[in-house]
Amino acid sequence: MLITGVGTAIRGVAGPADLLRPAVREASLDPTASLAGRGLRYKDRATKLALCAGRDALAEAGLLLDPGLTIPGESVGVVVSSNYGNLDTVCDTVSAIAAHDYTATSPMALPGTASNVTASWVAITYGLRGVNLTLCNGGTSGLDAVSWARVMIQARRVRHMLVIGVEPANPVVAELVGPTFDGAAALVLESEETAHERGATALARLGRHARRETHARAVGDVLDDPVDLWCRPETTPGDRVESAEERDLTALLGPASGALGVVQCVAGASWLEARTGGTVLATTQGADAAAAAVLTGAGL
Repeated sequence: MLITGVGTAIRGVAGPADLLRPAVREASLDPTASLAGRGLRYKDRATKLALCAGRDALAEAGLLLDPGLTIPGESVGVVVSSNYGNLDTVCDTVSAIAAHDYTATSPMALPGTASNVTASWVAITYGLRGVNLTLCNGGTSGLDAVSWARVMIQARRVRHMLVIGVEPANPVVAELVGPTFDGAAALVLESEETAHERGATALARLGRHARRETHARAVGDVLDDPVDLWCRPETTPGDRVESAEERDLTALLGPASGALGVVQCVAGASWLEARTGGTVLATTQGADAAAAAVLTGAGL
């Protein structure tokens, strides 16, 4: 399975190639400033960030041009990973009902209380009519989303999957869970056969994936050979992986929760694209489980 496009919309990061660099752009620049059109007023920040990152990933993969998709919409699916995506909308709605009654709620805001609102708006905006999934299952959610995208392609539900990991920084999230990173990362996944058919350029090949009860078991079940780059999990256990380079995206960007696994894969794909090959181990860890995935260099 190949990664053929990546995109980011992260405050303080200029693009996918800058994810692993210690120097980032001015953090005051809002990545959603590039969005234009009607309907943005009632979209939450997570959705806006996802729209930006997803647009760029689809464009780099050659699937999205002005004015729209280059392939049938039913051949493209979406999976979004986000644990706090619409938390502000839900809390604001609950507070309004508690203080008054249901008549105090906004009919424009109520649809935004559904947990799948981000994946739905991405699909509607870009005409992606394939399978549509949302994952919000803790720290492993990002890599789980990448894994489910591969399953959907292997099951022939779709030919391409847009995977997005997004977490917003806002007062509600800060009050409930503390500071988080503010942004989204996206990648396009497709089979090698599909990429060959349309002459796509592969950035990386997605290898083995494992979800286990401990970090050591997850890593051990995906690694056969040494890796060139290791992206550390958000909660770092005592054991570590020997590698030529070790990067901590949480230290650079802040806690990314459900977006971390996707951010790690996008960073790894960009790292591989800048080199002739190599192997990247992306790892993420939740409270009760851990997940690990391997990416290798790929060229068509």
